[in-house]
Amino acid sequence: MPRTTSPAGTSTTTAASAPATASGPLAEAGADAAGPLPWEELVTSALLGTDRRPPAPRGGGSAPADAPAALLDAAALHTVRRRAGLRPAEAEARPEPAAPDPRPALPEAARDRLAHLLADRSAPPAGGRRGAAPDLTELIPQWLATANRMGFRAPAELLPPLLDAARARTDLRPQALAFAGPRGLWLAGLNPDWKFALRGSASGARHPDLTDPDAVARVWEEGLFAERVALLDAVRARDPAAGLALLATTWAAERAEDRLMFLDSLRSGLGSADEPFLEQALADRSRNVRATAAELLSALPDSALAGRMAARALSCVHPDRTGGTASIAVEAPHECDAGMQRDGVVAVPPTGRGERSWWLGQLVEAAPLAVWEGRFGGRPAEEITALPVADDWADELHAAWCRAAVRQRNPQWSRALLGRPSAPPASSPGTASIAERSKLLAVLDEVERASWVAGFIAAHGLSEAFQLLGVCTVPWAGPLGRSVVDALDIARDGGSYPWSFSGVMGLAERCLDPAEADRLEVLTAAQDEREGASPGAAGYWSEAFQRLVSTLRLRAVMEAELLAA
Repeated sequence: MPRTTSPAGTSTTTAASAPATASGPLAEAGADAAGPLPWEELVTSALLGTDRRPPAPRGGGSAPADAPAALLDAAALHTVRRRAGLRPAEAEARPEPAAPDPRPALPEAARDRLAHLLADRSAPPAGGRRGAAPDLTELIPQWLATANRMGFRAPAELLPPLLDAARARTDLRPQALAFAGPRGLWLAGLNPDWKFALRGSASGARHPDLTDPDAVARVWEEGLFAERVALLDAVRARDPAAGLALLATTWAAERAEDRLMFLDSLRSGLGSADEPFLEQALADRSRNVRATAAELLSALPDSALAGRMAARALSCVHPDRTGGTASIAVEAPHECDAGMQRDGVVAVPPTGRGERSWWLGQLVEAAPLAVWEGRFGGRPAEEITALPVADDWADELHAAWCRAAVRQRNPQWSRALLGRPSAPPASSPGTASIAERSKLLAVLDEVERASWVAGFIAAHGLSEAFQLLGVCTVPWAGPLGRSVVDALDIARDGGSYPWSFSGVMGLAERCLDPAEADRLEVLTAAQDEREGASPGAAGYWSEAFQRLVSTLRLRAVMEAELLAA
């Protein structure tokens, strides 16, 4: 087949050698010396219409009688010429195979269940009523958590819908990426839509062999930021001293925002060996890094910073010896000197906050809680927090003690500041804030935590318990689960507005022990509308309890499917 060479060196087929499938006046005109119309002119004619811009042969001549057909013929001819003139592109290198995933495969029933859950990710119906059927979208996180706990690997054919689900819901990503494993990470590298898996989760980052110093150093020096954070976390969890040494090798050259993230990794395995490094970080040029270093040092009761903060706090808070009964006197700092600022005290308070109370709170929350027992004659935390505080300083002092108990993970002080669950929140020895009480609860062990929340619900109902329930271990222990269900039943019998409990009902669907389903069956029966109740409330409550029971039973089936290996 005769060819000509374009100025760029591309070989093209001449019009005379074009296939005979293109015919017509314009196609025939393309065989003359002038050649066919340029592709751009054909496109212009097609866009403007052949009536306004009829295709005319180059070199003159009249327009063809059937202009549309002539345009299509010319385009077909031009397409053949363009295709024939293309040089084959060089094949790209094939991607490296995914790393092996040694985890066992899912049982067949569990694989089918996951496919069903991922295929039914539509939004719940609008209008407030969800019906009696389980919400499958809310079961995906629990299914993934259970599968990860049992150590299964994701089926290869379900990796695309799994990554799509994690792309749409950030709350799924940690569990989804852990389940997807190395194959999911490999696949995410081939599709820009899943790039979140490469940057947004430590579980998606590549880990070298932690026993190979050269491999660890190579990833630490050359890896992406997410990979380096994940590596530091992994090394730190395995050997805290080695993690600190790794961080020290590049600390001075890191960006301020990166130093902050790396410093946060030291929370895992934090100990006295970290103190010299953190003391140096108190002089960092970044205020956020300095504040984080001070916070970590204050969590070490024997650190030099904790001692300095204790001395400052003790000079401000002491027993009041002027009255006949034991009480607490407070004299807040009058200035925030350079030493305080170096130890992490922020000098400028937020808008609407007084300077002295702001400084006092920071000193007390950074002081070791053990110093207060000695300060107040050996009294335990329960007695100290019950002492009256002079001059309206009680709220500020107790709030600072709450923050200290959370920071230092001190169960004795957390228990004392929470007080009795049956007591009104406003009379709490620590704080009435439900958010702060949730943090104190998280310090207690899971059994005591569940027992305290159960007592709170029994005394005060569910209206303020949502955040407290969120820190309880799943599935809820028997007494806690029963207290939630009893409170829901009481709310229904009292004619309460049903939709205000939808959040707690959703939590119950995810967190109640599935073994409770049979006991709850009696609550699914429809009741007559009570006088004064919200219109339609009886039907809603019946529907909600039906959904709760069916969801618990489905969760039991899902777990049995995963156990059927």
